[in-house]
Formats: sequence, C-alpha cells, structure tokens
Amino acid sequence: MQPGAVHAVQFGLEIPWETPITMFMGRHLTGMNVGVTTELAIARAVDSGDLDPVNVHPLPAQQAILDAFGALGFRFKSADLERGHIRGTRQRLPFYQEIEFYAPEQYRGLNQVELSFVADDREMDVVLEMDKKPGLFSEGSDTYRSFTMNLTTFQDTDWAAYLNQWLAQVGGKRNWF
Repeated sequence: MQPGAVHAVQFGLEIPWETPITMFMGRHLTGMNVGVTTELAIARAVDSGDLDPVNVHPLPAQQAILDAFGALGFRFKSADLERGHIRGTRQRLPFYQEIEFYAPEQYRGLNQVELSFVADDREMDVVLEMDKKPGLFSEGSDTYRSFTMNLTTFQDTDWAAYLNQWLAQVGGKRNWF
C-alpha cells in the first residue's frame, strides 16, 4: 500500500435480530455502543486494529412500541444491557437490553417502566417490567407483562391503546394497601 492510497473491500455483516438499539428519537443512546472490530495485517504497523461504531435503529415494530410510549406521555430515562435470560422469550444472546421510561402522571401508581425487545425474523417478544410505587402500608413491587408481536402485521394494532390497557390496570391508581 502506498501512502494515501484508497482500497475498497466488500464485506457483509449479519446482525442478530436481538442486537440492542443504539439510536432513539434521532439520538445515540448513552452507553449503548455496538461496533465492528476490524483488523488489517500490515508489516510493522503500530495499531492494526480498530473498533468502528455501528448505529442500530429500531425495527419498524420496535419503533411502533416506542412511538406508543411517547404518545402515552412516557419520557425516556436510560438504557442498559443486562446479562442473563428473560424467561419465556425467544432470546438467544446471553444479554438483553432494557429501555427505561419515567411514567407520566396518569399512571400515578408507577415509578417507571422498563421495556425489552427480543426479536427473531418473524416475531418479537415485548417484555414490560413496571416498577410500582409503594403504598401507605405496602412496599413497592415489580409487575411483569409480555406479549408477542408479528413483525409483518404489527401495524394492524393501535399499540398506544393496547399498552394503555395494561399500564392503566397496573399503574392507573396508587396502591394504598
């Protein structure tokens, strides 16, 4: 290779369906870094490797759920990766992503909601972990709900209305006892 020479190398990269989302509402999610390690064999090279970032945008079905959360007034809090397996899902990777939202006032019985997606090429498991506020005589608790979405027919459902039913049932009122 001559200094300043440009070489193009064709390659393909298969991304698992469960790859964590790194972009949300046009912004990079803090802490969600996904990249490809590239290495070039060059004699006497000081640094032959590099980590090139890859932006992972939501699948259309994931975007529909994220849009529904926004329509219901939820505000993005944070995102992180958890090591482990979500029971009852199609998960294959040894970790999963949690996207956390602050609950709006209409769900006054909830502190926050954590959302996880586990997809394959046909369907996606959507898992909600709802953090309930403590009551006057009770401690706070977590409530889990999950459902499966078809990746080709998801647009046939009003996801904001669907999610509102569950969220209102769990967090629509404060659990005093």
